[in-house]
Amino acid sequence: MRYLPYLGSIFVASTVFSLMIGSQSAQAQVAYGSYVGIGPTVGLTDGIQVGGVLAFRYKLLEAPISFRAQALIGQNTAVVPTVSYDLPLNWQTDAYLGAGLVLTGGDSASPVGNKISFALQPGIDYVVPNSNTVIFGNAIIAFDAYRDGGGAAVAVQGGVGLRF
Repeated sequence: MRYLPYLGSIFVASTVFSLMIGSQSAQAQVAYGSYVGIGPTVGLTDGIQVGGVLAFRYKLLEAPISFRAQALIGQNTAVVPTVSYDLPLNWQTDAYLGAGLVLTGGDSASPVGNKISFALQPGIDYVVPNSNTVIFGNAIIAFDAYRDGGGAAVAVQGGVGLRF
């Protein structure tokens, strides 16, 4: 009996909420989807290295999973394919955490090192309302990224993309 007032307030709140939702027309909306983008990258380890990034995202429609790939171009080039778990913050914004590999070759360092290594990629995507424009930003943290000394490499990038 002592929980009866709580049950009553839950019933009233759920009734009001359902009336508010019921008065609006229902529209199905898929997550904003896939994109290709371009922007700057800054490697923060082994000296500051500025370059460019070409980003690609393929969003799986029914799951909060995306396939991503970024090409970081600096003194050397690295390709970073990742699989990410996407957390929608609102209709326009997703935060995500990706895991993948840094694929690089050559002796000079790319913005994320010069060795094939494991990488984490936290980031955020924002869709400009009523457009096909995506603004993205992320960091790539590569572990054991240098041939000569190991150590982690960190690069930060951002840019503008076009949804498809």
